[in-house]
Amino acid sequence: MTSLSPYDAVLLLSFGGPEKPEDVVPFLRNVTAGRGIPDSRLEEVGEHYYAFGGKSPINDQNKALLAELRTELAARGVDAPVVWGNRNWDPYLTDVLRELHESGARRVLTLVTSAYASYSGCRQYRENLAAALTTLAGEGRELEIDKIRAYFNNPGFVAANVDAVVAAYERLGAAPSPQAPLVFVTHSIPTPMEVASGTETRGSYSAQHHDVAAVVAERAGERLGHKVPWELAYCSRSGTPFTPWLEPDVNRTLAALHADGAERVVLAPIGFVSDHMEVIYDLDTEARETADELGMRMERAATAGTAPEFVGGLVDMLLERAATERGEHPEKVTTGALGPWRDVCAPGCCRLRAGVDSGVPAACEQPAAALA
Repeated sequence: MTSLSPYDAVLLLSFGGPEKPEDVVPFLRNVTAGRGIPDSRLEEVGEHYYAFGGKSPINDQNKALLAELRTELAARGVDAPVVWGNRNWDPYLTDVLRELHESGARRVLTLVTSAYASYSGCRQYRENLAAALTTLAGEGRELEIDKIRAYFNNPGFVAANVDAVVAAYERLGAAPSPQAPLVFVTHSIPTPMEVASGTETRGSYSAQHHDVAAVVAERAGERLGHKVPWELAYCSRSGTPFTPWLEPDVNRTLAALHADGAERVVLAPIGFVSDHMEVIYDLDTEARETADELGMRMERAATAGTAPEFVGGLVDMLLERAATERGEHPEKVTTGALGPWRDVCAPGCCRLRAGVDSGVPAACEQPAAALA
């Protein structure tokens, strides 16, 4: 598997983020479009960005990942454009796809910077892809877009997280124990989104996290020589207090662990692929303040970022999908118990709410008639 054929290019598709203070509110308007949220409220939400000079780290991290993907593909003898586009900020998705079409690309394979299957982690990206394709079709530009399957249980992603957890315990200076547990952290989502996540045969958003967390904890424990006690917590809850979101919150988890006798803790942001705002603010700032107030020594494990194992695993999946489209039957290697996700999403999977069709088209989805 060293060919990207039948694809002409690879698209790294991400969320996007502001580059300077004056970008913050316009960026947040894009993120919350259609919800009628006033700018005064967006200014309040933007305080997280203003605290870091109005610049999100996510764009620089995507540039770094883009460079590593290009290097790894070139090392395997694959010569194809690898470009980066965003849902909510420059470089915008539609503009990037237009440029690809102008350069001669007609079939593009997409990699999104979200490892898990849920509405916000998969379907919403596919809705944006569908909207971009409609815009381009109106300009007489026809493109075919596919995306690789969910990669939370890809061996490269898992290996990078195992390395990060082991390194964090080494910095902590304590072996894993009830007095020094591991807390995996991911972005919380509304409970209705959790119920609608996953597929008819695969686990929900939270089940995906529990599956990979168990593997990471077991493998880290083998290397550290001690069983790793762990639990899953959530961060970045937003919206009204009347809408239920996945819990427990990471700060409440820290307080509960401290009450049970924990003196040290490792936080592992397993739900994120890089150190973007939810990591550097929610964990490195807020959770660290909580740990300090409790008198707990805290170490935060690194995200997968541009770890060689992670980048290599992503390229494996790009080439795997290309081989499948050529009619080959590559092995779909995964860790854990849930197995590989579909290459092509089933109709209606990962909706915003179970059983509710928003009517918004989504790309990279198998027609319902094909499943009949």
